[in-house]
Amino acid sequence: MVFNKVKSYAKINLALNVTGRILLQHKIESIIAFASLHDVILIKRIKSNKHNISFTGKFSNKIGDKNTVSKLLEILDKKNILKNKKFRIKIKKNIPFKAGLGGGSMNAANILKYFIEKRVVKIKKKDISKICKLVGSDVILGLNSCNSILTSKNQIKYFNYSEKYYILMVKPDFGCSTKKIFSKVRKFNKPYLNQPHKRMFHMTFLKKLGNSLEAIAFNKYPKLEKIKLYLENITDPIFVRMSGSGSVLVGYYQSKKRCENAKKKFKRKYKNYWCITSKTI
Repeated sequence: MVFNKVKSYAKINLALNVTGRILLQHKIESIIAFASLHDVILIKRIKSNKHNISFTGKFSNKIGDKNTVSKLLEILDKKNILKNKKFRIKIKKNIPFKAGLGGGSMNAANILKYFIEKRVVKIKKKDISKICKLVGSDVILGLNSCNSILTSKNQIKYFNYSEKYYILMVKPDFGCSTKKIFSKVRKFNKPYLNQPHKRMFHMTFLKKLGNSLEAIAFNKYPKLEKIKLYLENITDPIFVRMSGSGSVLVGYYQSKKRCENAKKKFKRKYKNYWCITSKTI
């Protein structure tokens, strides 16, 4: 059986607020987009008594045997949803690790989506949501790779047609632990996105917002704040914002040329940092 190819796009938080906490989990609201940057997943059914998962690519070396993909398959096996079917899954990692781009979660989401669309599994809608939560809090966002708004009430509103931006994504030589960043949250924002609207993707609206995790990340890693200030002052973006819990910073531009010029300037200053241009999809 030949491999089927699946693209797993990077998730970007255009804006993010932490609005509260329920037990051990924080409540957030966020405006979400996906970048054309993606991991490549190859998947096929095999005759075996166990799954075979492997990772290749520049950002594969820090991924252990216990990961979001193995967790998803373990859950599906325990619930007997795969009916003893086993799969060979190869993932080329183009999305950095501990970057705030949801790489691992989006891998799991797109594999689950593949299983559902190809009718490998039959799962009720309410059970899909439960499975996603068991794998990771943001996995459900990857089941539909389009612009969306997550409200503080944990509701998701999708927008198929909205603003697109050229983006410059940069990452220093370290990553941020989501768990550690969230553990430092002491203040909560008032909900601001509970009435989702298409206009919220427009630059005039986005510029007013922020990422409430930035202050925590910048306090722990002052380099991040320096990078943001450099991008804001030198590359003339619409705005610059950290995605998720970091450590990737994203500069947003209206033109491809301006975005490419920003990359050149950044690479001259920070030669050894990961840096890539992309576009929201």
